[in-house]
Amino acid sequence: MSPTIELADQVFETGPVVMTPSCVEWALHADEWRLRVEAHAPGVFRLRCGPRDWLEPGKPSLRAQRQADMLLARQEPVGEMACQSLDAGRWLLAQGDASLEIGGGDAGLRLFRGGQCVARAHLPVQPAGDGAEGTWTIDWALEPGEGLYGLGETSDSLDRRGALLVSDVPRDRCLPLAWSPRGWGAYLNTFDRVEHDLRTGGAYAARARGMGLDLFLFVGDPSEILNQYTALTGRAGQPNLWPMGVWLDQAPGQSAEFSLQQVRSLRAQGMGLDALVLAEPAVLGFQEDKPVFEWSGRVSDWRSLSAAAAELDLHLAGSCIPGVLHGTPLFEEWADRGWLLCDAEGDPWVCPGTPASAGRPFGLLDLTHRDTARLWTERHLQAVEDGLGAPVCQAQFDLPDGVEARGGETGAVLRSAYPHLARRALFDAVAGPRTPQEGVMLSRDLFPGVQRFAWQQGPSVSNDWDGYAATLRAALSVGNSGVAVQTHRLGDAGRPAGTMTPELYLRWLAMGVFSANFSFQGLPALMPDAFDADTRALVAHWLQWRYRLLPYVAGIIDDAVRTGLPVQRSMAQAYPADPEAHAWDTQYLLGPALLVAPVMQPGGVTEVYLPRGDAWWDLNTGWRYEGGTRWTVRPGLDTLPVFGREGHMLCLGPAAQHTGEINSARILDEVWMFGMPEHNPVVMRNKIRVMQMQGSSYIKGLEGLRILPSEGLEVKRRGAEVRISRAR
Repeated sequence: MSPTIELADQVFETGPVVMTPSCVEWALHADEWRLRVEAHAPGVFRLRCGPRDWLEPGKPSLRAQRQADMLLARQEPVGEMACQSLDAGRWLLAQGDASLEIGGGDAGLRLFRGGQCVARAHLPVQPAGDGAEGTWTIDWALEPGEGLYGLGETSDSLDRRGALLVSDVPRDRCLPLAWSPRGWGAYLNTFDRVEHDLRTGGAYAARARGMGLDLFLFVGDPSEILNQYTALTGRAGQPNLWPMGVWLDQAPGQSAEFSLQQVRSLRAQGMGLDALVLAEPAVLGFQEDKPVFEWSGRVSDWRSLSAAAAELDLHLAGSCIPGVLHGTPLFEEWADRGWLLCDAEGDPWVCPGTPASAGRPFGLLDLTHRDTARLWTERHLQAVEDGLGAPVCQAQFDLPDGVEARGGETGAVLRSAYPHLARRALFDAVAGPRTPQEGVMLSRDLFPGVQRFAWQQGPSVSNDWDGYAATLRAALSVGNSGVAVQTHRLGDAGRPAGTMTPELYLRWLAMGVFSANFSFQGLPALMPDAFDADTRALVAHWLQWRYRLLPYVAGIIDDAVRTGLPVQRSMAQAYPADPEAHAWDTQYLLGPALLVAPVMQPGGVTEVYLPRGDAWWDLNTGWRYEGGTRWTVRPGLDTLPVFGREGHMLCLGPAAQHTGEINSARILDEVWMFGMPEHNPVVMRNKIRVMQMQGSSYIKGLEGLRILPSEGLEVKRRGAEVRISRAR
């Protein structure tokens, strides 16, 4: 092993060996190594360090190119920077108000925003020796009280200080982006193992394993960081409208006819519903002796089920497994063909049984093999044509280090890349034939690049107030990590339902209505029919709100396609300059216009903090409040503390029982204004726009809609144009 080297003075005193508007490069270790810094995008620096043949491999192998494409949607730098020599072997690389200072006696780097240092790190380098991989440690010094956000899913504090997370350990629920409200972020670009150690309050140590170091540094507000990170690593496409309607998760052991009757019962009570998720085991899989899918025997007649669902305007989803059952002729055939992952001896690795396989062991398809992945995609494409609305697949297996793919992937790389390959294949089946790509597939898997695929499932949680808080924090934490959409389960059919009171049920439901989406649980004790008539009436009330919100929610998701911002936005992400707001980690912005403060405790009394920098309009009373204030509120079970952000508008649609009742050409029914409009409204497919004039606004495309002005505004119509001005 070569001795450890550091980024010290002597490395930089001789100056760069390469200097272009987008790239600066220094020679290290007798010019056997190089340190390269690129202006990858405005406010984004890419720092790579390693042997020259790692940085400049010539034509990359197909395996290396495939992994690079899975990690980055944009490979080439698109920014420019100025390079300036400072004293003591330090160099300053500047892009506008974002700059990176590198070198100096402390062997490190410093990130600046507008001339102010926002982050400092120490960069010791342990290079590879004799072909072995090294460990690269970036030690970030955190300021007192500085929070660090992102890094995947958690049901605890959104500030990840105190945690130790390992990227390829499934139970850690880790994602690679970390950021601070001070204005910086970091992303280690690798499928190999990365450890994020925040157990020391004043430091964050990121340790990456690999031949070279590939580190992206971001400078800007958290929203700007999420925008640049998702532009770099990829974003999901716009889904159809129906997935934004209400879902029902079938409980284990229930028949399809029983679930259809539950749907009919909800509809008869005026409750909306759009999708049914069939319970595990997998609803379809390979025949024992042929590479052809067959529908599960527990669905006696899939065609009849699909037809019955179509009559109800109901979409069906069901689970699948990326494998073939052990002990079948097809298992033996594909083992001989090399289409299954193998163990260290070259024999097919047998995965222990899972709920999706009904407990039967199976061999995992080697999805690094193009023919295998293509076949799996084609079979699901046929299932979609037969009426499957969305596949459900959990493919994040804790693969032993000895398991290897045909392309050579093994260990941490295979554990991180395999769920990405499975999700890509399924998304191609659902959305591939459509232009533009529309569709969803459901999964709990987390991996680098997960934000490219819609739709992320929420966790299984307990049927109590703690479980309610856990699912909310999980959605906010993955939103902090670059995932735009995570759904919620209203309870868990696999746990005792006795702790689910009517009050908790309605509070949980109200939060789910004002979120990306949620699902009822088919267990009778967790369905609306388990409660009294007054509670059921309130359930119907909240479901009407859900369908009226669809234009706005669809607009937020459409906005996420362009910006990478999540549907539910934490206070730290939305208001980084207001430290007091960060402590309110169960409040969130729903898109840009609405502040939602769910009631998180029994008793009906809660506190709300309205962040500084904006004024807020109470949707329930119409009163206006200044930001930077705290209020105690006592909402009834038919209300939720929701506040409109001044200068924004809320676009609502008609009440409906499913999205099939909504006319996509006239999806808007009503517009609520919070003060003088200053921002374009968030609405599906941007059907309306705002033009600013002196002292007033013109809104086009609102003919025939009800306009609800906030206090002190006048509204005048002229054809399809509405003029809003201050009352005189």
